Amino acid sequence: VPNAVEAKLVKLGEPGPEAPILVTTNFALTYFMVEGEVENSKIPTYIVVVETNGLGILNSYADDKLTGETIAKAVKATGVMDMVRHKRVVIPGLVSVLKGELEDELGCDVVVGPEESAAIPAFLKTEWRTLASA
Repeated sequence: VPNAVEAKLVKLGEPGPEAPILVTTNFALTYFMVEGEVENSKIPTYIVVVETNGLGILNSYADDKLTGETIAKAVKATGVMDMVRHKRVVIPGLVSVLKGELEDELGCDVVVGPEESAAIPAFLKTEWRTLASA
């Protein structure tokens, strides 16, 4: 049985209406790596943890547990889109193929984030700030 964390909305720091919304799976290792890198960035962030039965990004995608529909359902269930002024969700780069489907499901912009969690701080400090100021 994979090691899983609870699927829910996580608030790191004190995210406000301009804070990024990142999506990840509930595989514990993946979640804690994402959480650690967001904390390293020092940028308050919302993380939507999607129920994937404890599978990581690629395994949950291959098993149809991480789809545009499941991500949209998780994002909607958290109510996070009502907490921000922007309408952007960041998905893991490994599942960039879900961008179009998720945009259709959520009706918002989907930003493809980095493939590796180690790149999250740089992504948030450069690409996200550029998007937020646009």
